[in-house]
Amino acid sequence: MSGTEQVTGQRAGQVLPLYAAGFVTAFGAHSIAAGLGAYTGFASLLALGLLLAVYDGAEVVLKPVFGAVTDRIGPRPVLFGGLLAFAGASAAFVLAGDPAAVGLARFGQGAAAAAFSPAAGALVARLAPDSQHGRAFGSYGAWKGLGYTLGPVLGGVLITFGGFDLLFGTLAGLALAVLAWAVLAVPAVPPLPRTRQTLFDLARRLAAPGFLRPTAALAGATAALAVGVGFLPVVGAVGGLGPLATGAAVSVLAATAALVQPWAGRARDAGRLPDVPGMAGGLAVAVAGLLVAAVVPGLFGVLVAAVAIGFGTGVVTPLGFAHLAASTPRERLGQTMGSAEVGRELGDAGGPLLVGVLAAAASLGWGLTGLAVVLSVLVVALWVGAASRR
Repeated sequence: MSGTEQVTGQRAGQVLPLYAAGFVTAFGAHSIAAGLGAYTGFASLLALGLLLAVYDGAEVVLKPVFGAVTDRIGPRPVLFGGLLAFAGASAAFVLAGDPAAVGLARFGQGAAAAAFSPAAGALVARLAPDSQHGRAFGSYGAWKGLGYTLGPVLGGVLITFGGFDLLFGTLAGLALAVLAWAVLAVPAVPPLPRTRQTLFDLARRLAAPGFLRPTAALAGATAALAVGVGFLPVVGAVGGLGPLATGAAVSVLAATAALVQPWAGRARDAGRLPDVPGMAGGLAVAVAGLLVAAVVPGLFGVLVAAVAIGFGTGVVTPLGFAHLAASTPRERLGQTMGSAEVGRELGDAGGPLLVGVLAAAASLGWGLTGLAVVLSVLVVALWVGAASRR
């Protein structure tokens, strides 16, 4: 029996701390981001933009690096080290007692998340049986979705009662709690023997359809999700809706994405939802949601768009990661997951940027339509790729 075969039959409780690690990075990112505007006093939009970008910037640069380290030394120590570093960066802000240190703390958290996020993804793939990858990644995505949903709300509560010190202190305690849970529950997963890989080999593997298709789908789904969260409140406000209604729409979007992911994963494992056609179909539903937001006014349009975008992204996410796990050599899972996460981060940043540029040049409706067109091209490419494999 190989090392992989020895761990894939273990009980499901071993992956629960990995889901919690996904919650930590999502909750940490959004709980702080939602309060940064008030923290800076909205004095400088440039400063606010830099503080928002530094977390994701650290992840984009460092995730492939830590993914490769994961393959070299094994995912468990990278997971532990990343969680410990996240707790340390959060606690350092509290101990520093300097409000200006928030940028350094955010960078430290992002660098730490860049370590434990791909390690957690690699562990999910190795601990879950191949026949349950869809379900495992669906649950992992649902926990991250829960972090994205609760982050702004609970972060606001913590900031109200104790300021940013209480929020960062809570994040430090949360990371340490998940670390302790992982130490107790996650088994040792040794690194697998690897053949020597040149830069050409890496480039060829990352350019293969087995990597490009799911990564592009994940980037597109993340772009739609980020645009929905950021711009649906604007669409609602233009239509005369108040902050309560627009906030509820964003919550509906996040909740739909979180609830759909485990269902999509189970359907994939049961053979009812093929990977590539399923990703294309999920993106098509998200495209429909963007078009509804662009042309249907009022509360009805915003809610329908929220449900469609949430449903579409909820389908794509577990299928994309399960497809990556199935098409990647086990000894390269960390590197692949880290690189795929970079694709998601680029979609997270690129989608809102594209909509913002087009909205500034024409209108918000045209901005949403522009992203819908881009994602439609991706849908067609996925369908063609699925058809060529038959």
